[in-house]
Amino acid sequence: MTDSSIPSEWHKTTLGAVAQWGSGGTPSRKNPQYYGGNVPWVKTGDLGPKVLSAASEYITELGVQKSSAKYFPKGSVAIAMYGATIGKTSILGFDATTNQACAVGLPVDGITDTTFLYYLLRNEKDGFIAKGKGGAQPNISQALIKEHGIALPPLAEQKVIADKLDTLLAQVENTKARLERIPQILKRFRQSVLAAAMSGRLTEEWRSNFDSYVHPNADNWKWAPIPKTWEVRLYPDLVESRLGKMLDKAKNSGSPTKYLGNINVRWFDFKLSEVQEILVSEAERNELAIRPGDVLICEGGEPGRCAIWDGRVEEQIVFQKALHRARVSEALIPEWLALNLKHDADSLTLEQLFTGTTIKHLTGKALKKYPLRVPPIEEQTEIVRRVDQLFAHADRIEQQVNNALARVNNLTQSILAKAFRGELTEQWRRDNPELISGENNAVALLERIKAERAAVEKPKRRKTKA
Repeated sequence: MTDSSIPSEWHKTTLGAVAQWGSGGTPSRKNPQYYGGNVPWVKTGDLGPKVLSAASEYITELGVQKSSAKYFPKGSVAIAMYGATIGKTSILGFDATTNQACAVGLPVDGITDTTFLYYLLRNEKDGFIAKGKGGAQPNISQALIKEHGIALPPLAEQKVIADKLDTLLAQVENTKARLERIPQILKRFRQSVLAAAMSGRLTEEWRSNFDSYVHPNADNWKWAPIPKTWEVRLYPDLVESRLGKMLDKAKNSGSPTKYLGNINVRWFDFKLSEVQEILVSEAERNELAIRPGDVLICEGGEPGRCAIWDGRVEEQIVFQKALHRARVSEALIPEWLALNLKHDADSLTLEQLFTGTTIKHLTGKALKKYPLRVPPIEEQTEIVRRVDQLFAHADRIEQQVNNALARVNNLTQSILAKAFRGELTEQWRRDNPELISGENNAVALLERIKAERAAVEKPKRRKTKA
């Protein structure tokens, strides 16, 4: 920051001049008498909230005495110095000790406002990270923090900046919280669309006998009534299905061939960035080939998760043991099978087919017991069209929300940057010149504190000559 980029009433100084800094320590873990007491002991993982209301761990008075842990008063500002947490900051809402990974600054009375210091440290986070040393997990030191250059406004202006930031950033957080709730709303919307699709309600006005519903005959399956023009048939009556086979890289021979595994199948889509190759014989390639329209269903991981292969990879591709390849009959379209699986997975009814306790599986034997709702083929096509249309609308909203969230996340740092360039208080300075001039000027305040410190410093002893 150049002198010309800050208000003339502000003064360039260091963090060491505006707060008294210290750091803590860790009592020996080997001695249980040092832990479980009533002394709050703050670690970097606790930092983040504006005002810290509790510590995650407590030590004893003996632990304080037998270590470099030390007390810091309520209102001090702690900042993380180590690793991935560098720059995380909180105001201590209580008297506390800290470990050595926290630097703690106690604002100098009459020079620095506590909330202002908190926001100042947040604004400087990227600067601290840039100065970090130590490779993959960089660290900063208390000395580096003290030497870190800042622009200091007069005390009255600091309080105005802190108040404005409280208001503006609270609005940003509220906006962010509302935006972050929308994906869950959209998830429930998609589930309601699927429920309407599976019960025939989505195409109610499309059918001539829309008011005629019956309870489907499917043992142990808690389904809503379906139109009387629909059938319920078992999976093997409509689907030619087989599980893949283990392809052993150490033993296989043949030509290099790409293959899909469980990890490549997402709901209604494929993640092809991690597709692997294996040597496959001509016989295996023919046996395990995938063609457009095949539904690939996960046997494990998230059993039932599925996607329809669209032939996006031009060369031949096969599938591994953890997937079922489903080829539907003329009475079914692949998209309808996928919607059945998704709805029954979301409603947890598919779980009754799973085997295993800790790790769940959807075996070929279990799929033979899976009942499918089967509308006439024309209605299947119409339902899929409507679901695609509604899901696309939800996807557009979700993308807009993600874009808005990215802007909101950038907005916080933008507001902080404006605050510490003096832009948020530009009009306030014009309206209140008496509060930032003369004795209230930041330079004057720093000089006064410097003089007071010098006055209380003990004179050095002189060595006497023998």
